[in-house]
Amino acid sequence: MHQMPMGQPPFPGHAAPVPSGPRMENHGSSMLKVAMMTGQDLFARTGSMVAYEGYVQYDPNPPAVRQMASQWLTGEGVPLMRCHGDGLLYLADYGADVVCLQLNGESLSVNGTNVLAFDAQLQWGVERVKGMAKFAGQGLFNVGISGTGWVALTSRGTPIVVDCGRGDDETYVDPDALVAWSSNLRMKGKRSFKASSLIGRGSGEAYQLGFSGEGFVVVQPSEDSTDRLRARG
Repeated sequence: MHQMPMGQPPFPGHAAPVPSGPRMENHGSSMLKVAMMTGQDLFARTGSMVAYEGYVQYDPNPPAVRQMASQWLTGEGVPLMRCHGDGLLYLADYGADVVCLQLNGESLSVNGTNVLAFDAQLQWGVERVKGMAKFAGQGLFNVGISGTGWVALTSRGTPIVVDCGRGDDETYVDPDALVAWSSNLRMKGKRSFKASSLIGRGSGEAYQLGFSGEGFVVVQPSEDSTDRLRARG
């Protein structure tokens, strides 16, 4: 079977499929389907494209990413490509679960290793997460994304989205299980005895991050920081 180069119509006169439904949606638990239209570009993790329908092109090293790279001296860089065209684009990241979020003038702080894709019109940049050095022994850098548009994140296992605006109780999360959170949430650190030491998984103190205010936190069912550390190495 003849394979056409990516970004070229499969044959003359072929019309791109007309997108229907939301801009982003899950196609199974581990794949993202994006409705691509002219003028609505997308930033996606480099290498995440698994299939497309219609006429889709990409730039693996867009100027916006090259400019942002100067902030990635700590190894917190997110390899991104800029996608544009008309049709349907399918993205995945080594079988990780995918969660889609629609921002409406909101701000989100995302661990760089969990970024899969986001609308190009959103504002974004690398930011230091305050308050982590005291408990983690080092600072934490995230990707800040804000504005109105869609964001897709990955998770090691099916994630949960915790609404922090219910009542006065704080929500505490293990930093290694933390994927993203609303930037307007109040955050503080807390030391505690590591419960996993009771069942032979570790020992000593642990620390959590407490969130309060109006917003949400995305948590994955894994506390294994191996992938996160490897990505920063």
